[in-house]
Amino acid sequence: MSQPEHFTRSQAEDFLYAEAELIDRWQLDAWAALFSDDGVYLIPPLDEPDGDPARCLFLVNDDRHRLGERARRLMKPQAHAEYPHSKVRHLIGNVRILGGPPEALRVVCSFVVYRSRANSTEVFPGHASYELDVRDPQAIRIRSKRAAVDTDTLRDQRRISIIL
Repeated sequence: MSQPEHFTRSQAEDFLYAEAELIDRWQLDAWAALFSDDGVYLIPPLDEPDGDPARCLFLVNDDRHRLGERARRLMKPQAHAEYPHSKVRHLIGNVRILGGPPEALRVVCSFVVYRSRANSTEVFPGHASYELDVRDPQAIRIRSKRAAVDTDTLRDQRRISIIL
């Protein structure tokens, strides 16, 4: 698999930074709109980061419709786990393009997400794997995002109520 000649690591980084900024600013409808109609958002179990969603219970396993509903639900005052909204900051690094066709280009990165709420700050280190549709670099779409948390427990974080 080779990297499309028209799509660079710098473009991949810019896209991932823009995605993170949408989440950090709680622009979740705009974030959900980055996904293609067949897009999926996955957070695998901590003990099986490479697990298959058909055989493992994932923390999040959303198709495009469900992730849009998740985004809308988190914006409502009735979402007690996130109202008022947490202060969230994503740090993205180690971005690499692993190759693939332009309609399913595989991009990976490392992340740290800080969440501050109710006088407490939680840290979520992890790595993400994306399949991006980059046929039009001006309208990149996420076909798949798999965000694996690199901890052996969520005891310190208590729960994942934010978008990683």
